[in-house]
Amino acid sequence: MSCSSIQRSLAWCQGRPELPGIKRRIYYISKYDIVKWPQLQHDTNGRLLSASYAGDFVLRADAKWKYIDVLADKSQLTSDPQGEYPSQTQLNKLVAVHPGVEAEASAAAAYLNNNDNVFLVEDMRGQYRVVGSDKWPTKTTVNQDLGQGTTGTTSTTINVEATDECPAPFYYGSIEVDEGTIDAGTIPYPSTGGNSSSSSGNNGNSGSGSLEIEPTFNATVFINGQSYSVANNNTISISGNITSMKFTGNNMRYLSYKAGTDIETEIPVNNAGTVAECSDMITAPKTVKIYRQVGTGNNRRDVLWFTINLTATSSGNQGDDYEPIDEPNGD
Repeated sequence: MSCSSIQRSLAWCQGRPELPGIKRRIYYISKYDIVKWPQLQHDTNGRLLSASYAGDFVLRADAKWKYIDVLADKSQLTSDPQGEYPSQTQLNKLVAVHPGVEAEASAAAAYLNNNDNVFLVEDMRGQYRVVGSDKWPTKTTVNQDLGQGTTGTTSTTINVEATDECPAPFYYGSIEVDEGTIDAGTIPYPSTGGNSSSSSGNNGNSGSGSLEIEPTFNATVFINGQSYSVANNNTISISGNITSMKFTGNNMRYLSYKAGTDIETEIPVNNAGTVAECSDMITAPKTVKIYRQVGTGNNRRDVLWFTINLTATSSGNQGDDYEPIDEPNGD
């Protein structure tokens, strides 16, 4: 067992402003509606390597994050240690004050008090923090005050307590809301300031001690604009040529395909590591294998992700003169 230190220096630039508080809109969802959680990164000893989630929250069909508008100057996110060594955790606490007390605000108590929820809170730097964990239940209570006298104030106060491994982890994935999709940004690559359990690689963060995050690949891919659900080592069948492929995820570094006996071809990944796209023509009939890179540092390796069984159309047309089928755009 390797017990080398994972501790890092903690710098601060003189004069850098630290903006307090949270923004006026928070988001929440029941854990029941979460199909797959993003992951916090650990070393082989289970020690936390980063306070940032890698990957996206994958929700049930038609499920969306709901929002609550709050009074920012009366709302607060804090974190306290709890437990005893070597089993200490953090108790993250959110106080969210909504000014209304009408029927909609009153109904919040009914679906928040006895539900296991997750909350997303945006800080004043535009970064989202997660209150709630897949390991421990979240306790939510709602208080309401109709005010007193002519100078009193009304409020519906949502109090949240959630145990986690670290203070309110950061989230950089997508947030599916009723109005559309919020892009919470790209996961950063902090410098460790010392030795790390991971080695530096070719992901644009060279230098001694850079912290690498395990890449994640979304299970939905787009081929010829049509969405397909894929899993490790499975095979999907497509009739006709391939004219475009699109893959999404987080911290993706390398993707490639091998069509029949042709040489392996790399699929370009954007600098953020979130989108990989290819517009090569791959003619039917052919077996196409998609490879991705997993692992970090010295453990990096290319593995077969899934296979495409590319068949000719019923007309028998194939090759360079084949006209691809028009398929709906699933992007």
